[in-house]
Amino acid sequence: MRTILALVAVLYSGAALAQTDKPPMVGDKPLVQVKPKGTSHAAKGTAAAKGTEAAAPKGKPQSTAVRLQACLDIDDGTKDRLNCFDAVIPPTPKPKAPKAKGVADCRFLKEEDERLACFNGFAESIPKLPKH
Repeated sequence: MRTILALVAVLYSGAALAQTDKPPMVGDKPLVQVKPKGTSHAAKGTAAAKGTEAAAPKGKPQSTAVRLQACLDIDDGTKDRLNCFDAVIPPTPKPKAPKAKGVADCRFLKEEDERLACFNGFAESIPKLPKH
């Protein structure tokens, strides 16, 4: 009975100390609490990729395929759609661009119309991913 009473007294005093207004201290310095990482890159966003951020839950990065498919919602043949694709895969034009074998190769095309057609072809051929 005495051990139970001693145990209750120790636990009660620990709970009373935990409810103080002062922050917990380590030595003479306050204990630093680490905050979870936010999605600062998603909060910045780009003007061209505004529609792509709403498709995924916050904090979960989207795949390139999902972001490319989101660009297909913008009117075809417009500068906005090309800007959306360029936000996903930034362009790095080359004077003699190789034949595009993958979606990443579209960034090497110098002409905007060719680059848009290249992105459209690959983005439309991506199978639709299931939404969770």
